[in-house]
Amino acid sequence: MTVTGGCRCGAVRYVAEGMPEHHALCHCTACRRSAGAWMVGWALFARDAVTITGTPIRYNSSGDVQRHFCGTCGTGLFFESESVFPGKIDIQSGSFDDSAAMPPTARIQMADAPHWLRDLNGLPAFERYPGE
Repeated sequence: MTVTGGCRCGAVRYVAEGMPEHHALCHCTACRRSAGAWMVGWALFARDAVTITGTPIRYNSSGDVQRHFCGTCGTGLFFESESVFPGKIDIQSGSFDDSAAMPPTARIQMADAPHWLRDLNGLPAFERYPGE
């Protein structure tokens, strides 16, 4: 399998070869704060299976954790930590070109998730906006 993607403006692109070790939706506080979102999708690949073009900005968020994002449009892209995932790179799956190609298979760090996230299916849902 080949996964392609990149940031919103196209300044940073990537190609990932093979199957990821996991594809999970993370609810941890660090991911939520870094992304400004209630959950972040991550697909973990071997570092040598990913080719990146362009130059993402790196932010050391804690310890040896490096979060990468586009310096032009701000899109979050990658997570690297040799102590957490040696030799691997987590790719933010919201940046995939084909978001339907690889559905997530797990939700992780639920201990940090707000209690109401467990009941999202109970909320009204709209194809676009209410009233349209």
